[in-house]
Amino acid sequence: MKKFNVGVIGATGMVGQRFLRLLENHPWFEVVVLAASARSAGKTYREAVGNKWAFEDAPMPEKYADMRVLDAEADMDEIAKKVDFVFCAVNMDKAKIRALEEAYAQKEVPVVSNNSAHRFTADVPMVIPEINPEHVEVIASQRKRLGTKRGFIAVKSNCSLQSYVPLLHPLKAFGIKEAAVCTYQAISGAGKTFATMPEILDNVIPYIGGEEEKSEKEPLKIWGQVENGEIVSATAPVITAQCLRVPVSDGHTAAVFVSFENKPSKEEILSAWANFKGVPQALKLPSAPEQFLQYFEEDNRPQAKLDRMAGNGMSVTVGRLREDSVFDYKFVGLSHNTLRGAAGGAVLLAELLAAKGYFD
Repeated sequence: MKKFNVGVIGATGMVGQRFLRLLENHPWFEVVVLAASARSAGKTYREAVGNKWAFEDAPMPEKYADMRVLDAEADMDEIAKKVDFVFCAVNMDKAKIRALEEAYAQKEVPVVSNNSAHRFTADVPMVIPEINPEHVEVIASQRKRLGTKRGFIAVKSNCSLQSYVPLLHPLKAFGIKEAAVCTYQAISGAGKTFATMPEILDNVIPYIGGEEEKSEKEPLKIWGQVENGEIVSATAPVITAQCLRVPVSDGHTAAVFVSFENKPSKEEILSAWANFKGVPQALKLPSAPEQFLQYFEEDNRPQAKLDRMAGNGMSVTVGRLREDSVFDYKFVGLSHNTLRGAAGGAVLLAELLAAKGYFD
């Protein structure tokens, strides 16, 4: 695989910082552009981030510290000349994000987005690479609409979905009728640390704006089909969700309840999880975990503190599978929300797109 020159748009925020940690020694991708808002433009990356580096366990990569930050909007032409594609993790109004990402695509720069702005654009694939890699085929139709040869937009799904959708997916063979999920979401999902979110200490906040709608609707697009140049969402199964913010730094936990048309045995469910592999595993993509879904027999696992880094933060862990008195089964899932759920999931999507020739 040749090396691709990459830009990170929104490089100063928490997800942008996570991108740079992941890309520091990436075998396929070399970061050549850092871009952010006008207030950061012209500064070195170290100056632009200042005291807002979000990771106590790792310093800012030195290779980026003295790079000059460009203006994501005003310097778009300069950025487009330097990169093969960009990651986008900007913190802006959704309408502005949609316009920004389409502007890059129309300058023939593919955009791999961490943002939600284009998740329900019908010809923009929203991909969990192990689950719906075939959705990238819709890019051909999107390019026709945009009038581009190389440029396009592809997005990853909401971070909390990773804690339960990958676990439900192999069970669709048994005919999922309905599912209920309650997610307990880490503060980094809001771009916060304990220092910047003191109100979460000794507290649970039972509301995350827009999160429940995403949790119920996005899985249906992921499980949809490409038809006539658009992704048509599935109509089932019905999912109902509650989403809570909890005092955890990283790692979204999900309590999941599910009923089936053809109720499987516990052994069949465990086998479905243990044997599930996707295209990233078959292609041996650099960020793909060897074991995507990992089951714990212990009653007190998975735990965010112990298990969020499974598979370098790219595996989904699960435990406490048991029969339920209302639904057929219940279990607890866990995913790392800024790795598998955010920047890592976007990097894995970019690796899939690179392997399939979409950046050539």
